[in-house]
Amino acid sequence: MGPDAVDTAALVAAAQGGDRAALERLLRHQHDRVWAVCRRVVGNDADASDAAQEALLAIVRGLPRFDGRAAFGTWCYRIATNAALDELRRRRRRPALGEPDAPFEPGDGADPGPAFDLRVADRLRLDEALARLPEEFRLPVVLRDVCDLDYAEIAETLQIPPGTVRSRIARGRAAVATWLRNQDPELDRPSDRP
Repeated sequence: MGPDAVDTAALVAAAQGGDRAALERLLRHQHDRVWAVCRRVVGNDADASDAAQEALLAIVRGLPRFDGRAAFGTWCYRIATNAALDELRRRRRRPALGEPDAPFEPGDGADPGPAFDLRVADRLRLDEALARLPEEFRLPVVLRDVCDLDYAEIAETLQIPPGTVRSRIARGRAAVATWLRNQDPELDRPSDRP
């Protein structure tokens, strides 16, 4: 068990005992991870923020019942995944208004150059490809490739067998690659790069 795990375990115990500062540290530590899962599952910043807020509230409400059978981070990912799925269901029930989220614009007024533009374009294409995946494939791919969970943690988070996790990740990645190739035929050409 690494030092971070011991620190997390101590923070969890303190937060369960009513230590507000420990709870705030736990939530700060998990916020970016929770938001990243929500963002990739729901596909836009506004809904991701709503889902992340719901997930953090669920973490606070559920903390007294957290028993340590799973790693705290894995437990949080499961809550975030459920909150994101709930947000997707809510979004399907409400009418779509306005335009989709605008791409990130740098705020300092400086021209970031073509490398930045390419990174933003690549990220937007990848986000669109992930958004097109059915949930059953998107969730394992996001948890593996964005959150860097191992197969056992993903299986525990999604409550599916590890073999199913592997096959869904393989099929999801293949679908993303196919979609990206269809959007950009240049990806099929041999690279001049070493």
